Amino acid sequence: MSEDSDFDTVTAALLVIGEEILSGRTRDENVGYIATYLTRIGIGLREVRVVADVEADIVEAVNALRERYAYVFTTGGIGPTHDDVTTDAIAKAFGVGASVHEEAVAAMRQHYADGELSPTRLRMARIPEGAELIHNAISRAPGYKLQNVIVMAGIPRVMQVMLDEVAPRLAKGRPVISRAVRVDAPEGDVAPPLAALQAAHPGVQMGSYPFFEKNRLGTHVVIRAADEASLDSALSALWDVIAKEGFDAGPADDEPGAS
Repeated sequence: MSEDSDFDTVTAALLVIGEEILSGRTRDENVGYIATYLTRIGIGLREVRVVADVEADIVEAVNALRERYAYVFTTGGIGPTHDDVTTDAIAKAFGVGASVHEEAVAAMRQHYADGELSPTRLRMARIPEGAELIHNAISRAPGYKLQNVIVMAGIPRVMQVMLDEVAPRLAKGRPVISRAVRVDAPEGDVAPPLAALQAAHPGVQMGSYPFFEKNRLGTHVVIRAADEASLDSALSALWDVIAKEGFDAGPADDEPGAS
Protein backbone atom coordinates (compact mmCIF):
# COMPACT_ATOMS: atom_id res chain seq x y z
CA MET A 1 0.00 0.00 0.00
CA SER A 2 1.40 3.38 -0.93
CA GLU A 3 1.55 6.46 1.26
CA ASP A 4 0.28 9.95 0.47
CA SER A 5 2.39 12.84 1.75
CA ASP A 6 -0.02 15.30 3.34
CA PHE A 7 2.45 16.80 5.81
CA ASP A 8 3.78 20.30 5.42
CA THR A 9 7.37 19.08 5.21
CA VAL A 10 10.49 20.45 3.59
CA THR A 11 11.39 18.06 0.76
CA ALA A 12 14.72 16.62 -0.30
CA ALA A 13 16.34 14.23 -2.75
CA LEU A 14 19.49 12.16 -2.35
CA LEU A 15 21.93 11.60 -5.19
CA VAL A 16 24.31 8.69 -4.53
CA ILE A 17 27.38 9.01 -6.74
CA GLY A 18 29.77 6.16 -7.42
CA GLU A 19 30.52 3.41 -9.89
CA GLU A 20 31.32 1.14 -6.95
CA ILE A 21 27.69 1.32 -5.77
CA LEU A 22 26.29 0.45 -9.20
CA SER A 23 28.75 -2.39 -9.73
CA GLY A 24 27.99 -3.93 -6.35
CA ARG A 25 31.58 -3.67 -5.10
CA THR A 26 30.43 -1.39 -2.29
CA ARG A 27 27.21 -1.75 -0.32
CA ASP A 28 25.55 1.61 0.29
CA GLU A 29 25.12 2.36 3.99
CA ASN A 30 24.07 5.99 3.68
CA VAL A 31 20.55 5.99 2.23
CA GLY A 32 18.81 4.55 5.29
CA TYR A 33 20.80 6.69 7.69
CA ILE A 34 20.09 9.91 5.78
CA ALA A 35 16.39 9.09 5.34
CA THR A 36 15.95 8.45 9.07
CA TYR A 37 18.00 11.50 10.05
CA LEU A 38 16.07 13.86 7.75
CA THR A 39 12.70 12.53 8.86
CA ARG A 40 13.66 13.14 12.47
CA ILE A 41 14.50 16.82 11.83
CA GLY A 42 11.49 17.56 9.63
CA ILE A 43 12.86 17.11 6.10
CA GLY A 44 11.08 14.58 3.93
CA LEU A 45 13.27 12.51 1.62
CA ARG A 46 11.20 12.05 -1.53
CA GLU A 47 13.62 10.58 -4.08
CA VAL A 48 16.91 8.69 -4.25
CA ARG A 49 18.98 8.34 -7.42
CA VAL A 50 22.24 6.51 -8.02
CA VAL A 51 24.59 7.62 -10.80
CA ALA A 52 28.08 6.62 -11.88
CA ASP A 53 31.13 8.88 -11.68
CA VAL A 54 30.22 10.46 -15.02
CA GLU A 55 30.27 14.24 -15.01
CA ALA A 56 27.44 14.74 -17.51
CA ASP A 57 25.16 12.32 -15.66
CA ILE A 58 25.81 14.06 -12.34
CA VAL A 59 25.13 17.49 -13.87
CA GLU A 60 21.86 16.28 -15.38
CA ALA A 61 20.68 14.69 -12.14
CA VAL A 62 21.65 17.65 -9.93
CA ASN A 63 19.91 20.17 -12.17
CA ALA A 64 16.74 18.10 -12.33
CA LEU A 65 16.57 17.45 -8.61
CA ARG A 66 17.47 20.93 -7.36
CA GLU A 67 14.57 22.40 -9.29
CA ARG A 68 12.10 19.93 -7.82
CA TYR A 69 13.10 19.73 -4.15
CA ALA A 70 14.03 22.14 -1.39
CA TYR A 71 17.35 20.33 -0.89
CA VAL A 72 19.52 17.89 -2.79
CA PHE A 73 22.03 15.86 -0.80
CA THR A 74 24.86 14.10 -2.61
CA THR A 75 27.24 11.44 -1.33
CA GLY A 76 30.48 10.30 -2.95
CA GLY A 77 32.92 11.50 -5.55
CA ILE A 78 34.78 14.20 -3.61
CA GLY A 79 37.95 12.22 -2.88
CA PRO A 80 41.46 12.69 -4.32
CA THR A 81 41.40 10.31 -7.30
CA HIS A 82 40.87 10.96 -11.00
CA ASP A 83 37.36 9.49 -10.96
CA ASP A 84 36.18 11.81 -8.18
CA VAL A 85 34.38 14.23 -10.48
CA THR A 86 31.54 15.44 -8.27
CA THR A 87 33.01 18.89 -7.61
CA ASP A 88 33.53 19.61 -11.31
CA ALA A 89 30.01 18.39 -12.01
CA ILE A 90 28.45 20.56 -9.30
CA ALA A 91 30.37 23.60 -10.56
CA LYS A 92 29.19 22.92 -14.10
CA ALA A 93 25.58 22.45 -12.96
CA PHE A 94 25.66 25.95 -11.45
CA GLY A 95 27.76 27.51 -14.21
CA VAL A 96 30.62 28.49 -11.91
CA GLY A 97 34.28 27.62 -11.59
CA ALA A 98 35.97 25.48 -8.94
CA SER A 99 39.33 26.16 -7.33
CA VAL A 100 41.40 25.35 -4.27
CA HIS A 101 39.76 27.02 -1.28
CA GLU A 102 42.21 28.44 1.26
CA GLU A 103 39.92 27.73 4.22
CA ALA A 104 39.64 24.13 3.05
CA VAL A 105 43.43 23.89 2.83
CA ALA A 106 43.77 25.34 6.33
CA ALA A 107 41.34 22.73 7.63
CA MET A 108 43.24 19.92 5.93
CA ARG A 109 46.53 21.07 7.47
CA GLN A 110 45.08 19.93 10.80
CA HIS A 111 45.15 16.38 9.45
CA TYR A 112 48.05 16.34 6.98
CA ALA A 113 51.62 17.48 7.42
CA ASP A 114 52.87 20.05 4.88
CA GLY A 115 54.70 17.43 2.87
CA GLU A 116 51.59 15.27 2.70
CA LEU A 117 49.40 17.90 1.06
CA SER A 118 50.22 16.72 -2.45
CA PRO A 119 48.44 18.04 -5.56
CA THR A 120 46.38 14.86 -5.50
CA ARG A 121 45.16 15.46 -1.95
CA LEU A 122 44.58 19.14 -2.68
CA ARG A 123 41.89 18.03 -5.13
CA MET A 124 39.78 17.57 -2.00
CA ALA A 125 40.18 21.30 -1.26
CA ARG A 126 38.66 22.32 -4.62
CA ILE A 127 35.32 24.01 -3.97
CA PRO A 128 32.85 25.55 -6.43
CA GLU A 129 32.66 29.34 -6.36
CA GLY A 130 30.06 30.64 -3.90
CA ALA A 131 29.82 27.44 -1.85
CA GLU A 132 29.88 27.32 1.95
CA LEU A 133 32.16 24.73 3.54
CA ILE A 134 30.79 21.80 5.53
CA HIS A 135 33.51 20.97 8.00
CA ASN A 136 34.64 17.42 8.64
CA ALA A 137 36.12 16.70 12.06
CA ILE A 138 37.47 13.29 11.02
CA SER A 139 39.71 13.71 7.96
CA ARG A 140 39.25 17.50 7.67
CA ALA A 141 38.62 17.48 3.89
CA PRO A 142 35.34 19.42 3.74
CA GLY A 143 32.08 18.99 1.98
CA TYR A 144 30.14 22.06 0.90
CA LYS A 145 26.71 23.59 0.37
CA LEU A 146 25.96 25.53 -2.81
CA GLN A 147 22.51 27.09 -2.69
CA ASN A 148 20.22 24.09 -2.03
CA VAL A 149 22.74 21.36 -2.91
CA ILE A 150 24.62 19.72 -0.03
CA VAL A 151 27.70 17.76 -1.11
CA MET A 152 29.04 15.16 1.32
CA ALA A 153 31.55 12.33 1.42
CA GLY A 154 30.57 8.76 0.62
CA ILE A 155 32.39 7.21 3.58
CA PRO A 156 29.56 6.69 6.10
CA ARG A 157 31.34 7.94 9.22
CA VAL A 158 32.55 11.08 7.44
CA MET A 159 29.16 11.67 5.83
CA GLN A 160 27.52 11.48 9.25
CA VAL A 161 29.68 14.20 10.80
CA MET A 162 29.09 16.39 7.74
CA LEU A 163 25.34 15.90 8.07
CA ASP A 164 25.52 16.87 11.73
CA GLU A 165 27.51 19.97 10.82
CA VAL A 166 25.19 21.22 8.06
CA ALA A 167 21.83 20.31 9.63
CA PRO A 168 21.50 23.48 11.78
CA ARG A 169 21.71 25.62 8.63
CA LEU A 170 18.75 23.95 6.91
CA ALA A 171 15.11 24.95 6.87
CA LYS A 172 12.92 22.31 8.48
CA GLY A 173 9.27 21.35 8.49
CA ARG A 174 7.35 19.55 11.19
CA PRO A 175 9.21 16.47 12.41
CA VAL A 176 7.26 13.30 11.73
CA ILE A 177 6.68 10.75 14.48
CA SER A 178 5.76 7.14 13.81
CA ARG A 179 4.66 3.82 15.27
CA ALA A 180 5.02 0.40 13.71
CA VAL A 181 2.83 -2.66 14.26
CA ARG A 182 3.64 -6.20 13.17
CA VAL A 183 0.57 -8.01 11.80
CA ASP A 184 0.87 -11.76 11.25
CA ALA A 185 -1.30 -11.78 8.13
CA PRO A 186 -0.59 -11.38 4.40
CA GLU A 187 -0.64 -7.85 3.01
CA GLY A 188 -3.55 -8.76 0.76
CA ASP A 189 -5.69 -9.47 3.84
CA VAL A 190 -4.52 -6.35 5.65
CA ALA A 191 -4.95 -3.97 2.71
CA PRO A 192 -8.80 -3.58 2.59
CA PRO A 193 -9.32 -2.63 6.27
CA LEU A 194 -6.16 -0.50 6.20
CA ALA A 195 -7.46 1.43 3.17
CA ALA A 196 -10.68 2.17 5.04
CA LEU A 197 -8.70 3.25 8.07
CA GLN A 198 -6.56 5.57 5.97
CA ALA A 199 -9.68 7.19 4.52
CA ALA A 200 -10.96 7.80 8.05
CA HIS A 201 -7.67 9.42 9.10
CA PRO A 202 -6.55 11.63 6.19
CA GLY A 203 -4.16 13.60 8.38
CA VAL A 204 -1.80 10.66 8.90
CA GLN A 205 0.25 8.44 6.63
CA MET A 206 -0.29 4.71 6.71
CA GLY A 207 2.07 2.33 4.96
CA SER A 208 2.14 -1.45 4.75
CA TYR A 209 5.31 -3.48 4.21
CA PRO A 210 5.10 -7.23 3.61
CA PHE A 211 7.64 -9.66 5.05
CA PHE A 212 8.25 -13.39 4.95
CA GLU A 213 9.51 -15.10 8.08
CA LYS A 214 9.50 -18.73 9.25
CA ASN A 215 7.55 -19.73 6.14
CA ARG A 216 4.79 -17.27 6.92
CA LEU A 217 3.68 -14.03 5.33
CA GLY A 218 3.19 -10.97 7.49
CA THR A 219 2.81 -7.22 7.24
CA HIS A 220 4.39 -4.32 9.06
CA VAL A 221 1.98 -1.40 9.31
CA VAL A 222 3.60 1.99 9.91
CA ILE A 223 1.62 5.05 10.94
CA ARG A 224 3.25 8.48 10.69
CA ALA A 225 1.92 11.84 11.85
CA ALA A 226 3.11 15.29 12.75
CA ASP A 227 1.52 15.31 16.20
CA GLU A 228 1.01 12.82 19.02
CA ALA A 229 -2.76 13.25 19.18
CA SER A 230 -3.31 12.30 15.54
CA LEU A 231 -0.87 9.42 15.85
CA ASP A 232 -2.51 8.05 19.00
CA SER A 233 -5.99 8.29 17.49
CA ALA A 234 -4.98 6.44 14.32
CA LEU A 235 -3.02 3.84 16.28
CA SER A 236 -5.98 3.16 18.57
CA ALA A 237 -8.22 2.76 15.54
CA LEU A 238 -5.69 0.37 13.98
CA TRP A 239 -5.76 -1.85 17.06
CA ASP A 240 -9.57 -1.86 16.88
CA VAL A 241 -9.37 -3.02 13.25
CA ILE A 242 -6.85 -5.72 14.15
CA ALA A 243 -9.15 -7.02 16.88
CA LYS A 244 -12.19 -6.93 14.61
CA GLU A 245 -10.40 -8.83 11.82
CA GLY A 246 -8.95 -11.35 14.24
CA PHE A 247 -5.34 -10.73 13.24
CA ASP A 248 -2.47 -11.70 15.50
CA ALA A 249 -0.36 -8.59 15.99
CA GLY A 250 2.06 -6.78 18.26
CA PRO A 251 4.21 -3.63 18.36
CA ALA A 252 7.21 -3.74 16.03
CA ASP A 253 10.64 -2.77 17.31
CA ASP A 254 11.11 -0.10 14.64
CA GLU A 255 10.13 0.85 11.15
CA PRO A 256 10.96 -1.56 8.29
CA GLY A 257 14.41 -0.73 6.97
CA ALA A 258 15.29 1.60 9.85
CA SER A 259 18.88 1.42 11.03
